[in-house]
Amino acid sequence: MAMATNATTASTTSLASVTLEVADPEAAHRFYTAFGVDTYIRLRASEAHSTGFRGFTLALTVSRPATVDSFLGAAVDAGAVVLKPAAKSLWGYGGVVQAPDGTIWKAATSAKKDTGPATREIDEIVLLLGVEDVKAGKQFYVDRGLTVARSFGGKYAEFASGESSPVKLALYKRRGLARDLGIPADGTGSHRIVLGSTVGPFTDPDGFAWEAATSLTPAPSTAPALS
Repeated sequence: MAMATNATTASTTSLASVTLEVADPEAAHRFYTAFGVDTYIRLRASEAHSTGFRGFTLALTVSRPATVDSFLGAAVDAGAVVLKPAAKSLWGYGGVVQAPDGTIWKAATSAKKDTGPATREIDEIVLLLGVEDVKAGKQFYVDRGLTVARSFGGKYAEFASGESSPVKLALYKRRGLARDLGIPADGTGSHRIVLGSTVGPFTDPDGFAWEAATSLTPAPSTAPALS
């Protein structure tokens, strides 16, 4: 794997908001409130056609396995479907669920043992976009003012968050991301997600739509989504 490159300056443009397009905003709001992530996202009514993998996941990084279980358990109790049961791996502990609206969520920690009881604290939420060409996607976003925080060749790129960014943006190979989530990579139709930033509307090479948006409440950012 190529050496990671790191940026030392904050990005001038960053991901300011994440809006999920859902068929039933009220039901989705109840789910995300129970899940514990409602302050990180926005919801918008949409009946846009979408099948299979929508090309992205939202990943929660937390401090310990018990907290992973707490979030995943709350999601399942609220109606989520387990795609990948929580389990230990070489890098830590985590699992994957799919919300009733179709959005895929991952909860993970680099810790393999609990050092205390479960909490409802999130260290970081990362939006991972599954793209066909990470290098091309990275350059596209750099050209629009985002700053690369970490980059591993053509496999992964992570962008620096602004002070008001509730979610960090990262790019991952689409098929690799689907494999990590335990699902087929194929999918058609709408991504069912809209990203907000301080720059005007645009669409990236993989069809992810951006629009001008105001920032949500800041959230702490202390750990990477992947290791």
